[in-house]
Formats: sequence, structure tokens, C-alpha cells
Amino acid sequence: MAENAIYRVKMRRRREGKTDYRKRLELLKSGKPRVIVRKTNKRIIIQIAEYHEDGDRILLTVTSDMLKDYGWNRSFKSIPAAYLTGYLAGKKAVEWKIGSGVLDIGRHPAISGTRLFAALKGMVDAGLKIPHSEEVYPDEDRLHGKHIGDDVEKLFNEVKAKLEV
Repeated sequence: MAENAIYRVKMRRRREGKTDYRKRLELLKSGKPRVIVRKTNKRIIIQIAEYHEDGDRILLTVTSDMLKDYGWNRSFKSIPAAYLTGYLAGKKAVEWKIGSGVLDIGRHPAISGTRLFAALKGMVDAGLKIPHSEEVYPDEDRLHGKHIGDDVEKLFNEVKAKLEV
């Protein structure tokens, strides 16, 4: 493995491919809270974290499972569910007087129109200020679930109305 006396083992999370420390440092230099968006095989997770010397402080966590309380009974990993999760996170962040942040999508590829950017649009529509380009948003038809079915669009509008209250 090492051919000379000077060999430095990379940090564990870097070796495992979980953290890009250069990107993380750029996000931390902004001085704003990080809006962390992660997708799994079952749900969307949104956290707002603030840097602290002892470790990041999580100020707010919202998962797409929380949409059950508002009447959402469809997939928790779809584009409409991601938008609604982002909208819920944005509303809660504004309640907690978190007005702005910087988007952290981790090591997920930044592809326009994906669930990550659907969640971003939801947070921006809820009133959170996050620097971005509007070209990355999914189409409105996909946000509302028209590509899944007409009943999804109706359910989407009902759930969004409950979130606005």
C-alpha cells in the first residue's frame, strides 16, 4: 500500500465515500445554516444544521413520513412528496425564524428536475431564502403529480392547503 515513510490515511468518512470535505468547507464558509436534503429508497429527509465546534447542531428535521399527518397516503419518495416535504420544512423553518440557508445535497449528483430540487422548490415557495437557479426545478406537472395520476394531483392540492394553514 504505502511505498515510502510518509503516508497519510484519509479520513474514514472520505474513505467510505460519505463526505466531500472540500464541498463541506465551502458550505460552512458561507456562515449560513446548511439545508441538508437527502433521499433514501423510502423517503426524503430534510434537516437544517448549524455549525458548532463540537459538531453540527440540527435545528430542524422533517421527513416525508410526516406527510401522513396531513393526509398524504401515496409514495413518500415521489417528486410530489419531496415538494410537500420541502414545503413543510420551509414553513417550520420560517416559524423558527430561520430565514435563509445554503443547500447541501451531499454526494448526490446535481441533476435538474430530481426529487432533491423538488424539495428545494418547496422550501423556496414556503419562504426560505436559498441561493439557486430556477432552471433546476422539475416541471409543474411533475410537481403536482400529473405523471402519476389525476387522483395524486387532487391529493397534492388538498395536502398543500392543509400545510398552508
